[in-house]
Amino acid sequence: MNFSVIIPMYNSENTITKTLDSVKEQTAYDRILEIIVVNDGSTDNSLNIVKEYILYNDDLPIILIDKINGGVSSARNAGMRISRGEWIALLDSDDEWLSNKIEIQLKTIEKNPDIDFLGGNSNGLSLRIIFKKIDNLYKASVKDLCLKSFPVTPAAVFRRRIIDEIGYFDEEQKYAEDGNYFLKICTYYNYYHLPVQMVNCGGGKPSFGYSGLSANLKGMYEGNVKNIQDLRKDSILSLNFYLFLRIFFWSKYIRRIIISKLR
Repeated sequence: MNFSVIIPMYNSENTITKTLDSVKEQTAYDRILEIIVVNDGSTDNSLNIVKEYILYNDDLPIILIDKINGGVSSARNAGMRISRGEWIALLDSDDEWLSNKIEIQLKTIEKNPDIDFLGGNSNGLSLRIIFKKIDNLYKASVKDLCLKSFPVTPAAVFRRRIIDEIGYFDEEQKYAEDGNYFLKICTYYNYYHLPVQMVNCGGGKPSFGYSGLSANLKGMYEGNVKNIQDLRKDSILSLNFYLFLRIFFWSKYIRRIIISKLR
């Protein structure tokens, strides 16, 4: 079993070295087939930093793609299209894996070969779905993901064959695009969560209302609504649960606005 690591990069000159170091320092590094860094039209020094990193780490299987800016989904897709690993491991250019992340997921999959997708905890936080705390390996349902979007993208690994069967990230969707893709996976495959810390995201900054795409709370709200509309259109969600989610998402949106203003 081996992994293709996909790292979309945009203006990450201050973080990309630590991100790559976190891959290099994996205890199961020998299972990493390739590290695909996709420069998505950065306007800072990110591209040159990665080129220099490759020179000083010429034993690492880093593949560098340089493309015009198209957004994070476009960058992930570019990396996924050329990937050769049996499993895809996603990582963002301002995040860092804990050193045993791949080893933990590898051992979990080997013990549970029905797993198609596996996520984990991040930033020292536990997973709760409404009032239910996830304490053990957990098989998630589409309803679970509607109530609580998880895991964070850089904690996710999934089988490469899934791409061939359901396609790629929606490059037209700018917000909650990872949630959209993960919901598709959960609909048709065995989607599991392991409640073990695996990644530190964005230097520990708040998960919303701070920077990056998640700073646009309205966009995130509209993206999440679009995701459940797609599910309802395909009759995956009942009408009653869909209507409940519309109220639930609106309430969460208002709550996040209030929290962001109080920070």
